Amino acid sequence: MSNDSQLLKIQDLYACIDDTSILKGINLEIKPGEIHAIMGRNGSGKTTTANIIMGHPDYEVESGTVELNGENLLEMETWERAREGVFLSFQYPQSVPGLQVGNFLRKSVAAILGEEAAKGKEFRNKLKESMKELDIPSSFLGRYVNDGFSGGEKKRFEILQLMLMKPKLAILDETDSGLDIDGIRTVAKGINAAIRGTESGALIITHYSRILEHVKPDKIHVLISGKIVKTGGPELALELEERGYDWLEEGSED
Repeated sequence: MSNDSQLLKIQDLYACIDDTSILKGINLEIKPGEIHAIMGRNGSGKTTTANIIMGHPDYEVESGTVELNGENLLEMETWERAREGVFLSFQYPQSVPGLQVGNFLRKSVAAILGEEAAKGKEFRNKLKESMKELDIPSSFLGRYVNDGFSGGEKKRFEILQLMLMKPKLAILDETDSGLDIDGIRTVAKGINAAIRGTESGALIITHYSRILEHVKPDKIHVLISGKIVKTGGPELALELEERGYDWLEEGSED
């Protein structure tokens, strides 16, 4: 795939939940190797966008298209989208008592990349390398999935999955939530390692500029009332941090 092609292409996307209109004509394109971010107030439609790409059944797409490498994601079940390479990092990951992290990672990699990818020295080396990069101790593998994890541990675990599964598209919903300064830096390092210089792409959903200072997204999209009202580079996050969102609302003066 050339870098001129589109990895993710969203066109004129309108969506609702329980007859309440949320997205009102979203257009967004991500190329291979790119990292984009969506910023906006609570209720602006950020998480809705993530859930629709992943295929959450509560949301109804009224019109528009969502394509991954030219394939229509809207015609696929959620598990099919995962098999196609869509990865969603949850804002509030669920705990799974009784399922050890090591077993979960092997089964997840086998399900997405095939049995061979989850076996042998190559998998063990990649796991060890990724855990080192994220400052995760080896004892972590024996714990139960998200059971008793701190907020920072949950986020590191999500990025560990990202680094091992190598999805085509990573959607990271408030991955910086609950992280301290060192945690943000570590998670950002993992995101960059998984996406930059690859055929994959990422969409980060966040309220704050902190993680974007380390990731340095190619584009930032501002979502207000279900519409993208402005797109810019990394400097836009700092402007939003200083000025808020009022100046971008319809009818306001710049």
